Amino acid sequence: MSENAKLTRGSIRGHLVSQTLPMIIGVAAVMSIGLVDAFFIGQLGRDELAAISFIFPISVAITSMGVGMMVGINSVVARALGEGDMDKAKRRANFGIVLALVAGMVLALLLYLLLGPVFTLMQADEALMPLIRAYMVPYTMGFPLIMAIMGLNGVLRGQGEARLTSYVSLSYAVANWILDPILITGAFGFEGFGIEGAAYATIVGWAIGVAFALWLMRRTDIPVDPAMVLKCRVKEPLWAIIKVAGPAAMSNSINPIGLSVLTALVASEGAAAVAGFGAAGRVQSFAVVPLLGLSGSIGAIVGQNWGANQPNRARRAMFGAGIFALVWGLGMGVVLTLFGDWFADFFSDDPDVIDEFALYLSIAAWGYAGYGILITANGALNAVDRASYALIQSVARVFLIMLPFAWLMRAEWGSAAIYAAELAANLIGGAIAAFVVWRVLSRGRPRGHS
Repeated sequence: MSENAKLTRGSIRGHLVSQTLPMIIGVAAVMSIGLVDAFFIGQLGRDELAAISFIFPISVAITSMGVGMMVGINSVVARALGEGDMDKAKRRANFGIVLALVAGMVLALLLYLLLGPVFTLMQADEALMPLIRAYMVPYTMGFPLIMAIMGLNGVLRGQGEARLTSYVSLSYAVANWILDPILITGAFGFEGFGIEGAAYATIVGWAIGVAFALWLMRRTDIPVDPAMVLKCRVKEPLWAIIKVAGPAAMSNSINPIGLSVLTALVASEGAAAVAGFGAAGRVQSFAVVPLLGLSGSIGAIVGQNWGANQPNRARRAMFGAGIFALVWGLGMGVVLTLFGDWFADFFSDDPDVIDEFALYLSIAAWGYAGYGILITANGALNAVDRASYALIQSVARVFLIMLPFAWLMRAEWGSAAIYAAELAANLIGGAIAAFVVWRVLSRGRPRGHS
C-alpha cells in the first residue's frame, strides 16, 4: 500500500462524499455549457439553431472518446498508486496525457478532412453547410485541447483529487459563460462573430482549462513531466490504458445512440410527444447529475483499494454508492412524478406537450435508481480493469431490453411504451450490473494482475 494512495485508508463514507460532491459541481458546470451556447445561438435565428443541432452528435462523440480516455488513465493511475508503485503511476500518467493529446490531433485532422461527407451523411441541408463549416473548422482545431483536459483530469481523478478536477471544469465553463455573449451576439460595442463565435468561446475556455490543470498538477504527487514518457516501454502503458479506454468510450456512446432511436420512435407519435419527451429529457439530465458525479468518483476509490489488494474496502465503497443511487433515484421519482406538470409549465403552455412531459416523467423517473446503480457499477468495473463487462452491460441494456421493448409494445401502448422501455432497461440493467460488480469485487484481484 502506498502513502500516496490516500483513498486506501480512512472512512469509505467520507471518501464517497469528498470525492462525489466536487464531481457533481464539475458535471453540472460542463452540462451548462451546452445550455448557454444554445441560448445565445438561438438569438441568431432558426438556421443557426438548426446547424448547432447537427453539430451536437459530433460533440457527444468527441466527449465520449475523451471520457473513455479519462477513465482509462484514471484506472491505471489509481491501481498503480494502490500497489505502492509511484514510478509506474508517474510513467502511466504522463504517457496517458501525451496519448490523449495525440488522439485529439488525429481526431481533429480526420474530422477536418471529412467535414463535408460526415454532415452530408447526416442529411444536413445544403443551406446550413456554410453555418456548420463556420463553427466546425475552428471547433475541430480545439480537439487536442479538450482531449488534453480529459487526460489531465484522468490523472487527477486517479489520485483522488476530485476537488481539483471540479476546479478545472469550472474554469473552462465560466470562461465559456463570459465569452459566449461577447463572441456570439456581441457586447460592449463589439459585433460578435455569430455561430463561429461559439466555437471560439469554447476553444478559449478549453485553453484556459488546460493551463489551469497544468498549474494544479504541480501541487500533486504526479506533476506533468514529459521526460517520464521516454522511460516507458510504449506497448505496456498503451495497452493498459486502451483496454479500459476503448470499451469505456464505446459504453459512453451507447446511450446517445439508444436515445436517438427512441426519439425517432417518439416522433411517430406526433409533434407534442417529441416536444414533451425532449423537454422532460432536459429536466432528467439535471436530476441525474449527482448519479453522474458518483459514477465519476467511484473509480478512484475502488481502483486504489483494488490495487492495494483491499477488495473489502472496494466492496464497501460500491455498496455505499449503490445505496445512495437507490435513495436518490427513488426520491427523484417521487418529486418528478408529483410535480411533473409544474416543471412542464416552464417549457410550454401547450396542454398536449404538458401531458406528454408529465407522462414521461411519471414512468421513466422510477428507473433513475437502476440507472444510477448501472453507471456506478460500470465506473467500478472500469477501475478494476473489467471495462469489457461494463461495455457488455451497456450494449445489453439498450439493444436487448430498451429498443426491443419499445418496438414491440409501441403499437398497443403508444408513447407510454417507449417511456416504459427506458424504465425496464434501467431497472433490469441496474439489477444485472449490481450482481456482476458484486461478483467481480468479491473474487478479489488475481495475483500479478494490475
